[in-house]
Amino acid sequence: MSKKLFMQAISKFFFGFLFVATLLFLSAGTLYYWNAWLLLAILFIPMFISGLVMMIFSPELLKKRLNAKESEKEQQQVIKFSALMFITAFLTAGFSFRFHWLRLSPNISYVAAVIFLLAYGLYAEVLRENAYLARTIEVQEGQKVIDTGLYSIVRHPMYAATLLLFLAMGLVLGSLVSFLILLAYLPLIVKRIRNEEVVLVRDLQGYEVYQKKFVIA
Repeated sequence: MSKKLFMQAISKFFFGFLFVATLLFLSAGTLYYWNAWLLLAILFIPMFISGLVMMIFSPELLKKRLNAKESEKEQQQVIKFSALMFITAFLTAGFSFRFHWLRLSPNISYVAAVIFLLAYGLYAEVLRENAYLARTIEVQEGQKVIDTGLYSIVRHPMYAATLLLFLAMGLVLGSLVSFLILLAYLPLIVKRIRNEEVVLVRDLQGYEVYQKKFVIA
């Protein structure tokens, strides 16, 4: 186990937790925002477990997942807009709790939490199936087309999982406004997929054949 990789993973984990928690609780004006605690639990506990599993069994994959520096200009734009979307959604959720803006029923939040966890399970399965799954758009040395498992159903199962995860977040937080803001992820992910497909067709041998075989992106 690399000490440097361990420290990088731990620091990013705790920074992410503190950043999200700060946005939610400061905007809510209280620590008694139960939806925020629910989201933090279902988001960061599975994240910690999956990170630990990768650290032990697949440190190279973890290293790839920690690297978020995009070289493609289009992807850099997607990352910037995504960050703005999440910050706005989290702040809005907190303000919605504080000022009672279009609050959702607790039952909706509970159902959304279940959907979130199921989507996280899907996310974990994609990580298990594809050892080349970097966070950045690139073709790695020796990379091969994965066309089994979930990849035999849809070309981008990771994005399908993240779509469910992100849309569920606003509902878990009990904020209709936050949910509507997170709908902006749809055009962002379409833009990302289109650019990624161009890169994969250009640089990954056999991807164009796979692309034609499995039409569902």
